[in-house]
Amino acid sequence: MSDHEDAMDVDPPAGGNNSILFSAESSKGKRSTAANLPVEAEDSLPWVEKYRPVSLDDVSGHQDILATINKFVDSNRLPHLLLYGPPGTGKTSTILALARRIYGAANVRQMVLELNASDDRGIDVVREQIKTFASTKQIFAKSTPFGQAAAGGAGGAGAGAGSREGSSLATFKLIILDEADAMTNTAQMALRRIMEKYTSNTRFCIIANYAHKLSPALLSRCTRFRFSPLKEADIRVLVNRVIDEESVQIMPAAADALVTLSRGDMRRALNVLQACHASSTPLPEKGAPPPKPDDPPVVREMITTETIYNCIAAPPPDAIREILQTLLTTTDVASCLNTINSLKVARGLALADIITALSEEIVKVEVSAKVMVAWLSGLADIEHRVASGAGEMVQTGALVGVIRSGCEMMNA
Repeated sequence: MSDHEDAMDVDPPAGGNNSILFSAESSKGKRSTAANLPVEAEDSLPWVEKYRPVSLDDVSGHQDILATINKFVDSNRLPHLLLYGPPGTGKTSTILALARRIYGAANVRQMVLELNASDDRGIDVVREQIKTFASTKQIFAKSTPFGQAAAGGAGGAGAGAGSREGSSLATFKLIILDEADAMTNTAQMALRRIMEKYTSNTRFCIIANYAHKLSPALLSRCTRFRFSPLKEADIRVLVNRVIDEESVQIMPAAADALVTLSRGDMRRALNVLQACHASSTPLPEKGAPPPKPDDPPVVREMITTETIYNCIAAPPPDAIREILQTLLTTTDVASCLNTINSLKVARGLALADIITALSEEIVKVEVSAKVMVAWLSGLADIEHRVASGAGEMVQTGALVGVIRSGCEMMNA
């Protein structure tokens, strides 16, 4: 029986020394990670990929989910998995680290099929590529106990499970469907039968941002894990590590603002940090020779809180406090409008961002429940209209009217 890569390449039989020949050139649909690249390539990688977790122990947060998955692996009872939640919370990193633990870094390419939103995943792909990969069984894999084959050495309970089960988890394949909520309904319907029919050969891991966009038939066949936004403490650990290893010049207050503004998204935090680090590097003069290894180190500018807010394009706290103070204390509606419009132009603020930041500040104001409900309900309506395409000029006036109406209720 033959095994297939993404392009359905047939693996050659094992040689006399029981070695396995892998098709490393066929990488269609595969994601390259820093774990598989030389040092020179890692230096040019985005920090999101460079610092992607290699093992399950490196994954930030969600310790309860990781503990459950580890128990599944140790007991050799891995079910079909559904990992869903907001972006940047570690879903893809978790399943890639799990694949490296099960098969070892050398066998991942042969035993794992990964498809994401950039690949065609219509009904034809499900019936041909996925079905063919799931229906074939790897017969040339070395019968190595799982505890020895796992990347980083599973050890402990994992090694014990491997010794009891022989070749253990390396006997079945893993199909990863990233961003599966983008699959067509027809493809999801065709996938449910394949999941049942080839369970002995294959395990499926479905990754999605929104579980309600998946077919109920798929949901019922998977063990579901929700990845909630990461806690600030978990994000801070990796951010501090990157700051130290990359020698980023950043103020402590700016690092705190970065962690807060990431809102549980590790990918966003690292991307913003790398962008700010690049912007702090002075540009070489025109016609200057290229830098040499023995040149003195480049002196970079210090990253401040203002740099972080400008990179994210979020309203700075002082501007939001000024807008709120003006709305609460100024009875002249025209003066309130002029203040908000001038700040929007001077600082390049968007009304949608102002509404989001203003709602976070309003809840800190001590007012009656009736006034607070009126404010939040009015801001929600304005945000919905802005998202639907309403003009900012009129909706800015509506924002002033909502806040001032609440103030008049307090004075009544």
